[in-house]
Amino acid sequence: MPTNAIGREVEEIISLLASGGQSLSTAESLTGGGLGAMITSVPGASKIYLGGVIAYNANVKENLLGVRRSDIEEFGVVSQEVAMSMAQGARKKFSSTWAIATTGVAGPGASAGIAPGTVWIAMCGPVVSSTFLELDGERQSVQNATIASAISAFARILRASSRA
Repeated sequence: MPTNAIGREVEEIISLLASGGQSLSTAESLTGGGLGAMITSVPGASKIYLGGVIAYNANVKENLLGVRRSDIEEFGVVSQEVAMSMAQGARKKFSSTWAIATTGVAGPGASAGIAPGTVWIAMCGPVVSSTFLELDGERQSVQNATIASAISAFARILRASSRA
């Protein structure tokens, strides 16, 4: 059983989704599968987690997740629009109730003029939400902070939804 705060939030996510008969999928870019790994590190994840796509390349975002090339060209791969399209694409691909997507620049340097630590997280399901982050730190700390932020934001959405 996880003892850290993020692990406890994943346990809560699993419990809330399982009790509602709901499921989760992920679409990840800068986190490279770390979000899915964090979710599946908690016992019981198989009750709710269907799978994920690591879409590190724009062509993968387009071909596997259905992100429109025009959105990539107009807004860039690190944008709210692309993050939301990634989440919608994962939700559709896995037929999940919810999907979480991450896109951004982990560093160490800028990418396409976008500073390291620039991140978008999107959640798609009965509630749609996005979060913009400007993080400091080395590559691994940016990735870890993105994963923690995605899990915390999703847990807050599920808590609010379960009270409604």
